[in-house]
Amino acid sequence: MKLIIGNKNYSSWSLRVWLTMKVKAIEFEEDLRPFDVENNYADFFEFAPHGKVPVLQDKGETVYETLAILEYLAERFPGLGLWPTGSKRRSAARCIANEMHAGFAALRQACPMNMRREPSRLEVSAAVGKDVRRIEAIWDECLQASGGPFLFGEFTNADGMYAPVVNRLAVYQLSDTDAVRRYSRAMTGLPAWQAWLEASRREPWVVDIDEV
Repeated sequence: MKLIIGNKNYSSWSLRVWLTMKVKAIEFEEDLRPFDVENNYADFFEFAPHGKVPVLQDKGETVYETLAILEYLAERFPGLGLWPTGSKRRSAARCIANEMHAGFAALRQACPMNMRREPSRLEVSAAVGKDVRRIEAIWDECLQASGGPFLFGEFTNADGMYAPVVNRLAVYQLSDTDAVRRYSRAMTGLPAWQAWLEASRREPWVVDIDEV
């Protein structure tokens, strides 16, 4: 099983899958392809029909799009708890995972993931503020219902989907609610998170459009 990812400092979609696989102890070969912005990521089309990362290659199959990869892994490893148990909780997890996949465009555009960025306050638009308030509400509701430390108690695909937001809220200093503090401590305390962070700091590449 091979996971093709982009720069660890910037590739939020790669982090989602990589972190989930590490937390769930799914063995894989990592293949990191640096972003080639100047050539419009032309080389990414060698392994992905849509020219994006991450991409999972497994037993002759190529699976792309982050949420599709996480669903594939849940089917491939049904005993690992990649979705919560119980129909109601599983549906709730899928709802917020899909909300992350399809939404929060204002936050993602204005505040790209940047693991190396020194935390400093960024003045943001009303649209970004609306996205942040919705995320705060999701995390608060989930943590109150589950008791934490993750959104549904144990780490699931839903946590993988929201992992990059932990970085965004921290480095741009966008929120300091109790739920955000609790959830961020749980996520950043993961050994897998620390491994990704350390690797990102060693990367030589700088992508100017992601340096806000």
